[in-house]
Amino acid sequence: MEYLLYLVARSLIAVVRVLPLAVMARVGRALGGLAYWVDARHRRVALRNLAMCFGAERSPAQIRALAQENFRRIGENFSCGVRAAFMSPAETRRVLEPAHFERLQRAGENPPRGRVIAIGHFGNFELYAHASQFAPEFQFATTYRALPQPLLNRLFQGVRERSGCLFFERRTQAGLLREAMARRRLMIGFLSDQHAGDKGLWLPFLGHACSTTAAPAVFALRYGCPLHPAFCYRVALGRWRIEMGEEIPVRVDGRPRPVAAIMGDVNRAFEAAVRRDPANWFWVHNRWKPLKAGAGQPGGAAAGAQAPLPPAPAPAVPALGDHTQ
Repeated sequence: MEYLLYLVARSLIAVVRVLPLAVMARVGRALGGLAYWVDARHRRVALRNLAMCFGAERSPAQIRALAQENFRRIGENFSCGVRAAFMSPAETRRVLEPAHFERLQRAGENPPRGRVIAIGHFGNFELYAHASQFAPEFQFATTYRALPQPLLNRLFQGVRERSGCLFFERRTQAGLLREAMARRRLMIGFLSDQHAGDKGLWLPFLGHACSTTAAPAVFALRYGCPLHPAFCYRVALGRWRIEMGEEIPVRVDGRPRPVAAIMGDVNRAFEAAVRRDPANWFWVHNRWKPLKAGAGQPGGAAAGAQAPLPPAPAPAVPALGDHTQ
């Protein structure tokens, strides 16, 4: 069965790589619209999340319209993400534009230190890996969780690595990631908007508490790197813009800020991005899972008390096919 799935996936990729991006965008939107009606489980998750966050300011009809557009965007993003892996840098620049990348620069910093980027499931998030051409002084990198099927995992990772971005498997390559961070010129992106499990920080997001990863704050503090959020916005059919957010301070007067306070700032930056274009975010993920019984005290991490800096974790960042837990 795994080999059959591998052959199907390889054949689909072979077809996708030769089709125009605009065609893939339209096909993806059509498939996403169909998925809204076929995939009842994720439709319920999206509608519940949207109603919880926007029910007080939008009608049920507006919530349903947002969910439908969100499914269409997801289809467009996934289909175009695969196609974009086979585009040249010049072709990529025609469909992906940078904004505010000058915020990465610091006067007198030569050579530049590494950067930690808190990214999320905004727009075509697979394109973050292709943004290295807009900041060539850095080596882009991220983490992922390998698929359980080795053949499929090698196929998808081979596609993703065409971007030149380094990928570290979060469960098995934590040591390699720490070695790479020590080189000081790595720009490491952590997907930071998913449920982080019972050991995550319990912080507010869009008016409701949820488990939040500490990875961006911990890595920025441990390796002395500036921390920025970044967002991918859809600007037209098959076109996106990656915007670099303002630097989030991780130290004040030379002293480290509480990890929870730093990640609270990240969540607030993400909130602003969601409100700017609600259909652009990944609403089909169950972001607001409750803690398991006996897992800890909700709100304890949100108080912002300074605790000893924990060891740099292998952050929980998903790979293709792992976004809808």
